[in-house]
Amino acid sequence: MKVAYVTSADPVTRFDNEREIALAAWLGAGIEGTPVVWDDPRVDWASFDAAVIRSAWDYVDRRNEFVAWAQQVETATRLFNPASVIATNTDKTYLRGLGVPIVPTHWAEPGAGEGAAEELPVWDEYVVKPTISAGARDTVRTADREIAGAHAAKLLDAGRAVMVQPYIEAVEHEGELSLLYFGGQFSHAVRRHPMLSGTEITAENQASLRDPDDDQFAVAELVLSKVPENLLYARVDLVRMPDGEPVLIELELTEPYLFLRYELDAPNLFARALADSL
Repeated sequence: MKVAYVTSADPVTRFDNEREIALAAWLGAGIEGTPVVWDDPRVDWASFDAAVIRSAWDYVDRRNEFVAWAQQVETATRLFNPASVIATNTDKTYLRGLGVPIVPTHWAEPGAGEGAAEELPVWDEYVVKPTISAGARDTVRTADREIAGAHAAKLLDAGRAVMVQPYIEAVEHEGELSLLYFGGQFSHAVRRHPMLSGTEITAENQASLRDPDDDQFAVAELVLSKVPENLLYARVDLVRMPDGEPVLIELELTEPYLFLRYELDAPNLFARALADSL
């Protein structure tokens, strides 16, 4: 079987240190994986048995184009995850409709009114970000409500929807917990270093393997049960609120980093899930 490993031509993809791990595991499962740039017009997608979106990390500034690309590719071959998932998951407003516990969020849409950015709740500390973003890009963490409002207003003026959340103190000592699933089956979980803590993120301190607690498993399973499509891969990012309740901070279904090198059998689980899907 021939499968496209979908990446981008953006220099940031040089940080995709999971490509060779994944391709080697795919080969062991009888799958010939080929790195392919998603927006390369020369690609014949019908020549592949499937396409798996991995490090297409430059889509943020071209989200509509990326969604249209996914829909077009799906007419030629199998796409993982499906285009319907990509269309929803690339805009974080999906969090509003999942019906699961999430971090308290103030939402604002462009054109919602002059005072939209000034209607922020009173929190000790704020995290302000656009609903279409990746890797903490255009994200501000501040204890100053005026600065939070100003950044929200700047994003709104640029025509970008905004989400504002309280900074969760537990992230400092517990971090975010990411649970990884392949073909609907749990693979492993890692504790991720907080990106907004001011500490430099390196390959060594990016994450560490963790065993989820029962209540974290329960929330992750609830979150995934809300997605009607079959998923090849999923990353459920959780954080604990001050009262200890685990809540969803993000459901990564488009191009998540999978932390494959943290769990010995994870690459093989990924490859077997892909082979089973095909």
